[in-house]
Amino acid sequence: MSLRGRDVISIRDLSKEEIAEILVAARKMIPFAEGKKVTHPLEDRIVAMAFFEPSTRTRLSFESAVQRLGGRCITIADAAATSMRKGESLSDTVQMLTSYSDAIVIRHPNEGSAQLAARVSPKPIINAGDGAGQHPTQTLADLATMQEAFGTLTGLKVVLLGDLRYGRTVHSLAYALAVFGAEIVLTSPPELRLPRELRAELEGMGAKVSEESDVRKAVRDADVLYVTRIQKERFGDEGEYRKVAGSYRIDPHILSEAKPRLVVLHPLPRAGEIVPEVDSMSHASYFRQAFLAVPVRMALLSSVLAHGRGE
Repeated sequence: MSLRGRDVISIRDLSKEEIAEILVAARKMIPFAEGKKVTHPLEDRIVAMAFFEPSTRTRLSFESAVQRLGGRCITIADAAATSMRKGESLSDTVQMLTSYSDAIVIRHPNEGSAQLAARVSPKPIINAGDGAGQHPTQTLADLATMQEAFGTLTGLKVVLLGDLRYGRTVHSLAYALAVFGAEIVLTSPPELRLPRELRAELEGMGAKVSEESDVRKAVRDADVLYVTRIQKERFGDEGEYRKVAGSYRIDPHILSEAKPRLVVLHPLPRAGEIVPEVDSMSHASYFRQAFLAVPVRMALLSSVLAHGRGE
């Protein structure tokens, strides 16, 4: 597999076959991500981490992936500490980072920012989340966790629970699930339903999509429960956020009627929607999901940077 020099802005930038190949490569990367083996395909590479929005798992797992591959990182972890505070445009910042690195991983609060970066940079751009838009590498980690648990992505029944309107992880994942023939059940407050145009796209792809407002019923015959945080930062009106905050809470009682093999995932951070008591249950896979982001991003980076674009 080679994605040499490619931008990865949306999960739509990858074909079904390319996604499958990344997942195969990611499985092979697990012992390297664990530090049990050593590989240095990126030893002459510098990857810029341009994070203009808070991040723990995404930034650190990308940095870990680069370093496990023998590469080096230069990092923006706080937009307030950059020249953007002085009025520098995102375009100028990206062009500056292009001069200093072989690829740019970007997270930004504005949807479309990664696409803008790709337009102005001749180096590969990887979208680490753009507002309520896309988060393709999180989706790859989600798929890797499901595949590890079930050995397949085809035919799974996946409940998407929570903020389906603004949740970029859900937007990317729902598309990928449709590509692989999973059944999708949508569970959310009415104000946070999946955007109509995205649901229409999924159904146009042949996906079976349904809604179930009752969390207990939704979970009962699911294979995967994908829980998302209601994102206060996406609401322009705090009053609107308060209306939906705390709309659901996954606890052992909710899961008591679930299938024994139900897998509970969450892109994290959580904010009360999964209680800590679930952590010790066999269903809880969200910390494994967070780890698998490292070998997944290792597989992607090693393919994109096998030979940098513009060489």
